[in-house]
Amino acid sequence: MSEGATNAYAAAGVDIAAGERAVDLMKKHVARTRRPELVPDASGFSGLFRLDTAKYTAPVLATSTDGVGTKVMLAQELDRHDTIGIDLVAMVVDDLVVSGAEPLFLTDYIACGSVVPERIAEIVGGIAEGCCRAGCTLIGGETAEHPGAMGPDEYDLAGAGTGIVEADAVLGPDRVRAGDVVIAMASSGPHSNGYSLIRRIVAQAGLDLRAEVPELGGVLGEVLLTPTRVYAKDCLALVESVEVHAFAHITGGGLAANLARSLPDSVDAVLDRATWTPDPVFGYLAEQGGVSREDMEATFNMGVGMVAVVAADSAERALSVLAERNVRSWAVGSVTPGSGRAVLVGDHR
Repeated sequence: MSEGATNAYAAAGVDIAAGERAVDLMKKHVARTRRPELVPDASGFSGLFRLDTAKYTAPVLATSTDGVGTKVMLAQELDRHDTIGIDLVAMVVDDLVVSGAEPLFLTDYIACGSVVPERIAEIVGGIAEGCCRAGCTLIGGETAEHPGAMGPDEYDLAGAGTGIVEADAVLGPDRVRAGDVVIAMASSGPHSNGYSLIRRIVAQAGLDLRAEVPELGGVLGEVLLTPTRVYAKDCLALVESVEVHAFAHITGGGLAANLARSLPDSVDAVLDRATWTPDPVFGYLAEQGGVSREDMEATFNMGVGMVAVVAADSAERALSVLAERNVRSWAVGSVTPGSGRAVLVGDHR
């Protein structure tokens, strides 16, 4: 591109030099995620991954794509950008692992009003950290500057991941049967769901994101930016150790709706609220926003970020494996004959 063209592009709001500096700053983060199967591509136009097919009998590729939603708006308001990438990875890889797939690689896409190299590097640093937690490589990505479409400090991000699972090991509703036990894995907070409601509560109640909230044990904004837990390695460890029939990633729609997706039409999952106490942030949001229990449970994970449906004789071992991995977990319910529903009963402790 000629100097004149470059200057014209800069006048239109696109800073090519800033983009190149952002790439330089993020390289060290991307390098942390490298898996041995990664094949260098000198051109940088694509990511190459050499699959060792000898390891598999009948490999099936799994793919998932997602974003972080309006949680990015809180990150922008608080000028805190180092954790939002962890959220992105978690939303992608924890969908992948529901089928039993091991996440292999991820690509990201960051759209912004103006490229600030240090901010982009912070975001990518979070994505790299998420990939390290998931055991996948950040194989490539794109940063796009959209002046006019977005404000200078605005950005959004999305990602797509690929995983692999043996054909005869794919998990799902067809494996679930009456008598199975439902194991809950604790969330790290609201994760990346319900933030449109959270932002509405903050605005309508006049809450200060920078204020210390004693009942939450920290600053409100920091609590709300707590990154989504990445469960991928924990779920794969369960698959290696016990008889897992299905997983459900608890995202938008809440516990009951997401678990129902992993049930066949012949059974129900009966879940007992008395088996856990939701994190204080959920009660705080409900109180400040005047949100009913029904609406809270239909929007938020209420303290359960992932569930595993396991054979009854595997339940104790499953809890032990998760405890060894520092994942707080408990038996939240059981599978009974029914019609494909997940039902919450009782009251929280």
